[in-house]
Amino acid sequence: MAIPKPKPSLSKELFLNERIEVMKVVGISGSSRKNGNTAIIIKTIFEELSKVGIETELIQLADIDIQPCRACFACKGKRNCVFKSDGFSDVFNRVVEADGIILGSPVYSADVSSKMKAFLDRGGVVVATNPGLLKHKLGASVAAVRRAGGMTAVDTMNHFMLNKEMIVVGSTYWNMVYGREIGDVMNDEEGMANMRNLGQNMAWLINNLKKATERI
Repeated sequence: MAIPKPKPSLSKELFLNERIEVMKVVGISGSSRKNGNTAIIIKTIFEELSKVGIETELIQLADIDIQPCRACFACKGKRNCVFKSDGFSDVFNRVVEADGIILGSPVYSADVSSKMKAFLDRGGVVVATNPGLLKHKLGASVAAVRRAGGMTAVDTMNHFMLNKEMIVVGSTYWNMVYGREIGDVMNDEEGMANMRNLGQNMAWLINNLKKATERI
């Protein structure tokens, strides 16, 4: 009589299904201040994602050198920038591997920070010359604002996503939170509630897209 093979343990089954079950969202803070207001609002969104088991990773450009795009278009067919002397290539790889992306920036001169702009410029050319790299990934843009320019900053980041065939997640109001000194954004109750709702919407959409994909 043949001895039946033991069924895999729950932990084994989870390990085997890990690539299907575990979804990941990468957040990029374009602030020059590490752990500043932009990081705080991204982490607030992360809290909602973590509640439903979505993995998160925060990348702070304050720690990373991102040089401007050289407009050489040598990235065509390479799936990344050919220049590896700064941190762009590694950050972009992590973005491509993620299921969702949150772009966050403080408002500098009524738009995104120079670090975020350099990332968007280089990433934009890489995707334009390698179509489909970010297609159907979920995305959201958020801004930390002292007084004005928040809409322009959010639009700049949203335009990057929409032009790269991404699905942009919204909330109940414009995705900006007010504050100047680090931690001031916590006093903007409406803005922080909007960030939590944004996280809930992204979590809902990620999980439902996952279920839909599994049925195909």
